[in-house]
Amino acid sequence: MSRNQETLKQKMKRYLRTPGSLLMMLLVMIAAILTFSVLIFLIVYILVHGVPYIKPSLFALKYTSENASLMPALINTVIMTVFSLLIAVPLGIFSAIFLVEYAGRGNKFVEIIRLTTETLQGIPSIVYGLFGMLFFVTTCGWGFSLLAGAFTLAIMILPLIMRSTEEALKAVPDSYREGSFGLGAGKLRTVFRIVLPSAVPGILSGVILAIGRVVGETAALIYTSGTVAAVPSSVMGSGRTLAVHMYNLASEGLYMDQAYATAVILLILVVGINTLSNVAAKRLTKV
Repeated sequence: MSRNQETLKQKMKRYLRTPGSLLMMLLVMIAAILTFSVLIFLIVYILVHGVPYIKPSLFALKYTSENASLMPALINTVIMTVFSLLIAVPLGIFSAIFLVEYAGRGNKFVEIIRLTTETLQGIPSIVYGLFGMLFFVTTCGWGFSLLAGAFTLAIMILPLIMRSTEEALKAVPDSYREGSFGLGAGKLRTVFRIVLPSAVPGILSGVILAIGRVVGETAALIYTSGTVAAVPSSVMGSGRTLAVHMYNLASEGLYMDQAYATAVILLILVVGINTLSNVAAKRLTKV
């Protein structure tokens, strides 16, 4: 009998001696299996209904009522994601650095900021969309544009990036900071050369979640960036993302096959971004 089998046998004996532990183990296993099953079912369902309708016409550079091309929406999605991250990531990371490294522990101002960020995380996306329409589209005079959508999404993902970065910085042991100070490094050098590199995996996990929210967002973008099925000549032009494109196709009821095909591309895009981010996190951690 192998060592793993002996360990498993010992665990089962221990669970059988305590019925409460056995019941909890079964409930946890059932929950994990159900979660995994739902995920697999969604992926298989989307692939089965979408893959047969992925055709070259879907990747035409210009959208028409005949091809229902997703290429303009795909390009707009990449542009929207990049602009949103350029705005939100620096603000979120620098805010988290202030809260963890510079603000004193027990500071009331810090508690107010944390309460505010947690509140912002719970606001529905439709509220962000209405705010973006009233402020960026109307008050600022940007109109329905990629820029208005990017700023709206940046406000949406800022609390997520900020909180994940804060937790990642807190997870860095204080001994790292003390060792850096002991070698004569200053506060700024310690933060950017010691603390931040150690917190990169946690920071990237927050960025990955933020990318997923940007790519999958519809409500906020319908009211800010618009639904034009074309790549605008500038960020001040209107354009739809993949999620909005899929929503429009499904709501019209005439392009359900193309909507499922768009869902497959959207799924591949999210998985690809997550994979690249994980690879980058591992390489940065090794360095």
